[in-house]
Amino acid sequence: MTKKIHFLGLILFLLVGTSMQAQEVDWLSWDEAVAKAQSDSDPKKVFIDVYTDWCGWCKRMDADTFQNPEVAAYMNANFYMVKLDGEQKEPIEFNGKTYNFVPQGRRGYHELAAALLQGRLSYPTVVFLDENLKMLSPVPGYQKPDAFLKIAQYFGNNIYKDQDWQSYSQSK
Repeated sequence: MTKKIHFLGLILFLLVGTSMQAQEVDWLSWDEAVAKAQSDSDPKKVFIDVYTDWCGWCKRMDADTFQNPEVAAYMNANFYMVKLDGEQKEPIEFNGKTYNFVPQGRRGYHELAAALLQGRLSYPTVVFLDENLKMLSPVPGYQKPDAFLKIAQYFGNNIYKDQDWQSYSQSK
């Protein structure tokens, strides 16, 4: 009986210990991120994960990259994080324009996703905006945690202002 109690206690300790170290991304809606960027006295940049519910690589990036504690901590500290379904049906208002769902083919697309992805509807694609909600860059494709963190730091630490991506990516 005491062995069972000790074993259960160990399991509980391990579960509590690992959950305390876990860091999760604080996802916001598009409207919440825009409101924060426009009202915070020291706004962060905006990061948008454009995904679809059928995209296997999107799900893998959620599980592998965004659940990585180092990635999650860095992103929460430096960006307002947004998940945007590239095929969502609800309209989004931004900068005086209403972006709608466009039925096309079997699925369709959302106009804001198309605008952010510069017409290249490829999933997953992540998009970085500056503190004034101006486009920095879309980055298409699945990214492993280390590669993603390097990209995020390029924009989050303002390295892009002084160094082109090719020079930066070769220096690290």
